[in-house]
Amino acid sequence: MHWLFTGRLSVDKLTVKIAELPPRLQGLKLVQLSDFHYDGLRLSEELLAEAIAATNEAEPDLILLTGDYVTDDPTPIHQLAFRLKHLQSRYGIYAVLGNHDIHYSHSKAEVTKALTNIGVHVLWNEIAYPLGQDLPIVGLADYWSKEFNPTPVMQQLNTATPRIVLSHNPDTAKILEQWRVDLQLSGHTHGGHIVLPGIGPVVYHYKKLLKQVPKKLRRWVPFLLGDCSKVVRYWEWAQGYHQVSQNQLYVNRGLGTYRPGRLFCPPEVTLITLC
Repeated sequence: MHWLFTGRLSVDKLTVKIAELPPRLQGLKLVQLSDFHYDGLRLSEELLAEAIAATNEAEPDLILLTGDYVTDDPTPIHQLAFRLKHLQSRYGIYAVLGNHDIHYSHSKAEVTKALTNIGVHVLWNEIAYPLGQDLPIVGLADYWSKEFNPTPVMQQLNTATPRIVLSHNPDTAKILEQWRVDLQLSGHTHGGHIVLPGIGPVVYHYKKLLKQVPKKLRRWVPFLLGDCSKVVRYWEWAQGYHQVSQNQLYVNRGLGTYRPGRLFCPPEVTLITLC
């Protein structure tokens, strides 16, 4: 998609405090990338190259990918993987899948194999330890899949152990409230696409206004972004940092862009420093 509809790439930086973070991991640098939707339409080659360059320039210790590498047809994953193999990090690249990566019956296997072939560790209800036993990386199945079941995964961890959780859909933060989640990284929402400065994503406020319209008249109310209720429930978590009970959630705005485009909601590479 042309940059006029997408906006310039933004490298967003934040520092996240994690209780009981081992001293050796103080200052650890993470980069999160999400929602590529690499299909020849929603992500330009120029923007992808810029995101990869920005990631490598940050010299991250760990790269974390939070899903939706393709849109519907999984075939473009092979071309995307060819580009993502240029990503560089000290402790590797870990990923989860999104709802678009499991669109067809064969999508999950094809996307997983393509990423695995370039050295990306795809987690599906799994725990990995690239940083050691004292800061595990938890990767959950997509929320809309039949295999989303965090209970047996989270119960494997001691409550005293800090952890980072990768989960494509930020709605899962509500379910994960019952466990310790020092940092959840999600995507899926594209930041809401249309954002008003000082107000936030239009889609969040639109839902509240729509409730004031009689049900018989609602179908006559135009809405450029489609049926937002089918994307997520908690649009207040559409982008950025959020405290969810005792847990921390960060939602990346993604790289891919759907119509009508982005407004004050640029595609994002996230650089996170732990302390």
